[in-house]
Amino acid sequence: MPTLMITIRTILFACLTFTTAALASDENNGMREIGDGVYSFTIGEGNHSMFVVGEESVAVFETFHSGHAGKLLEAIGSVTDKPVKYAFISHNHWDHSSGGKVFSDAGAQTVMHQRAADWVMANPGRDTTMPDITWSGDRKDIAMGNFTVSMHYLGLNHGLGLTIFTIPERRAAYIADLVTPNRVMFAVVPDFNIGEWERSLGEILEMDFDIAVCSHNALSPQEAMNGCTRNHIEEERQYIRDLRNAILAEFQKGTGFMDIPNAVKLPEYAHWVGYNEWLEMNTLRLMTDLWMGPFPWVPNAN
Repeated sequence: MPTLMITIRTILFACLTFTTAALASDENNGMREIGDGVYSFTIGEGNHSMFVVGEESVAVFETFHSGHAGKLLEAIGSVTDKPVKYAFISHNHWDHSSGGKVFSDAGAQTVMHQRAADWVMANPGRDTTMPDITWSGDRKDIAMGNFTVSMHYLGLNHGLGLTIFTIPERRAAYIADLVTPNRVMFAVVPDFNIGEWERSLGEILEMDFDIAVCSHNALSPQEAMNGCTRNHIEEERQYIRDLRNAILAEFQKGTGFMDIPNAVKLPEYAHWVGYNEWLEMNTLRLMTDLWMGPFPWVPNAN
């Protein structure tokens, strides 16, 4: 059997391996205050939300699904009796855009970029609902008494309408999918424009924050509860660059196209989650971009 056999069975096995590892982190179940009124939250599935408590109300970042959203609402209630005013959803993918109805039913307004909302309307999932508020363009701020939520749309990097959220007064940010500390790219890197992803990471590094919550975090449970940092963003960008350089080196050596995924090794990342299962998939996807051109791509998406 050839070394590289990216089959449905291989992909399903790799995804199952990741899911099993994520679910094994049930000890990482709870919340932690990581900044002034800024909390990270997880129910142990590898999904991390954030909420910010203000003088008047609460802002929530990422609902994921109804089970997660319900537990998140309970956790907020254990910290404050202030109402949740907004639940911000980062982008269109079902694993992030579900569960919003839990917060709408509790009196909050769900918020999503128009590009994401259009996709959800056209491709509804079992647990998705249309947002209460949509917005368009590259930037919008929502004032919430003593803090502001700044929404940044950086273009076609991952999914549709993907938004980075910053809270300048708390020097905090929420970053979905573009930064996954201590983990290589997800499997075959679905629905990512890798070049635009790299560009976006540079733009995130220019934003004004000290601490962030990343939606998926493969650090140890205790470390993950502390959120993610600028160093993790730098590491994510460097992985993309190192993988690209390794592929280009194989091109220059004349390595056969389908032999390259097995030839590329990045030992400095061998300790990252998914390295053994996904490095070949990561390589095949990025080398395909380099050979055929980047995808996805649509006009006027930046």
